[in-house]
Amino acid sequence: MKNQLLQLAAVVPELRVGDVSFNEAGISALIGELSDCALIVFPELSLTGYTCADLFQSSLLLKEAEEALLRIAELTEGKEQTVLLGLPVPYGNSIYNCAAVLSQGRVKALIPKTFLPNYSEFYECRWFASGKGLKGRSIRLGEEEIPFGTDILAEDIHTGAVLGVEICEDLWVPDKPSTHAVLAGANVIANLSASDELIGKQEYRRQLVKEQSGACYCAYIYVSSGVMESSTDMVFSGHTLIAQNGSLLAESIFPAYPHTEKAVIDLGCIMHDRRHQNTFEDDTESSYRRVAVSMHPAGAEEAGITEMAEMLKRCNYPVARYPFVPSDAAAREARCSRILQIQANGLATRVRATGIRQLVIGISGGLDSTLALLVCAEAKKIIPGIRIIAYTLPNEGNTSKHTLDNAKKLMELLADESYEIPIGEGVAFHLAQLGHEKGYQGEGDVAYENAQARMRTYILMDAANMKNALVVGTGDMSELALGWCTYNGDHMSMYAVNSSVPKTLVQFICRSYAAMCGKEELKEVLLSICDTPISPELTPSKDGEIAQMTEEKIGKYDLNDLFLFYTLRYGFEPARSAAYALRAYPELSSEAVRSAAVNFFRRFFSQQFKRSCLPDGPKIGSVSLSPRGDWRMPSDASVRLWMEDLELRP
Repeated sequence: MKNQLLQLAAVVPELRVGDVSFNEAGISALIGELSDCALIVFPELSLTGYTCADLFQSSLLLKEAEEALLRIAELTEGKEQTVLLGLPVPYGNSIYNCAAVLSQGRVKALIPKTFLPNYSEFYECRWFASGKGLKGRSIRLGEEEIPFGTDILAEDIHTGAVLGVEICEDLWVPDKPSTHAVLAGANVIANLSASDELIGKQEYRRQLVKEQSGACYCAYIYVSSGVMESSTDMVFSGHTLIAQNGSLLAESIFPAYPHTEKAVIDLGCIMHDRRHQNTFEDDTESSYRRVAVSMHPAGAEEAGITEMAEMLKRCNYPVARYPFVPSDAAAREARCSRILQIQANGLATRVRATGIRQLVIGISGGLDSTLALLVCAEAKKIIPGIRIIAYTLPNEGNTSKHTLDNAKKLMELLADESYEIPIGEGVAFHLAQLGHEKGYQGEGDVAYENAQARMRTYILMDAANMKNALVVGTGDMSELALGWCTYNGDHMSMYAVNSSVPKTLVQFICRSYAAMCGKEELKEVLLSICDTPISPELTPSKDGEIAQMTEEKIGKYDLNDLFLFYTLRYGFEPARSAAYALRAYPELSSEAVRSAAVNFFRRFFSQQFKRSCLPDGPKIGSVSLSPRGDWRMPSDASVRLWMEDLELRP
């Protein structure tokens, strides 16, 4: 698979204001140390210092900066990396605050700052002219004509990286240069900055960088001048930030100097989001010049599953075991609470729309029906007139005492009415009518197993008619992805509250509710359910204990959810998803991960027909499998390409 991982470096060097030779030496040394980085970004006016003031008008300073720039450019010869640094550049009758793009041993472009702050402590208009409107120009440096203007993007055709540049204040204005650059194709934005530190400014900068990277679907690398610039009335902090698609990857402030902040970005994820979001349009009116640069990927250009996993490890690229679940405890608790709120409000809206205030729900003592019951209880807080009518439908010999006891206790605590209706006799009679031999016939007896699921749905639907109620569905998104549901059995309901909640998240929501419910009895039963092995209990138990383990049939839910996340969220090919899984689960062998991926994609493709006729249900995250919303897939699509991708990339 193509490797589109790039390591970026935001570098705050040691600096002496006005001492070009000292600054050149420091910058040169740092470039030599960062051979593993595709892009190295230094602060605004880093070659001279930002606070030179009237010294910027010194011909000596300008000449020294130009000569130093050419020498530093030579350091990139033979290296697949690009360097950005800042310096003052005379052009015509003015001086411009510029970012220099260095690659392949040359100065590739000079990009002037567009918006010059001239308020409060800033006096840039005293020394510099704005680059606004400067397009199609060139400037002579040494023996070469260098592209000069605000209409320049730097492109590496091998990795697909397209770099746009803005300088400090350009980020703080409504009409940001980076917005135009990304619409013209830039997927990485670098900001060379000199932003003094004030109370609250760090938080605001962080917000700006995250929001711009999110709105523009790009990587955004920001680096500001360090404390060596601090003089007179200003203090600089060396604030560095690297973000991708709205997520902060790295940050530092007031570090020891020199300081380098690194992060790895994934251009594949960036470009997927742009193509998925069809309102992110190309800018066909403005024309940007593109200059060729080199930016090497973080490893080989092409990689198999194991090699890609090793690259991710070497780069310390974070891959969460539970990508649907926040790792931070506070964020996780807030996420779980908000999901319940969304689910409950969706259900409350269905109740209002139909005028039906009775909710029928089947309770098995498992995770999914537990979460669905909690959603009903939360909806009742929104519409107090709701009545929850709960049924537990055990099959003697299959349903364990443990799950049945938990189901009864849960109904007692949360339902307005509760009923226990054994289904064994009805299932046996139905199977006998079909000519099915008495009892479970062993592995593969899906008629026996599914008859129970359909009998339960049959009873719930008829009970809903009798009670003038809505049947609330309990199945989750992971089961739908894998087809681990009985068609027209637990597959069907009148409103499926869990249909976009993956299994790994279901458990965390139930645990979170247990922690915050304030009722000891409810907490106890919720935790007991969370600790119970996942099983549909459709085969005979062993000595009253659960015998049928779901994950033994379809694989571990955590791995399946990881494949599901990267398939739906970023459009990863199977081999890339497998590499990410191997990074998240280093204790697993490559063959074990590949086998799990094969199982997931085969089931995902073959079971689409069940997802093509899903009942309504609330979307709670960035992805879902609703055929009316996020996922439209032919029920009869071939899985061949996906299987070949796993076979060809060891």
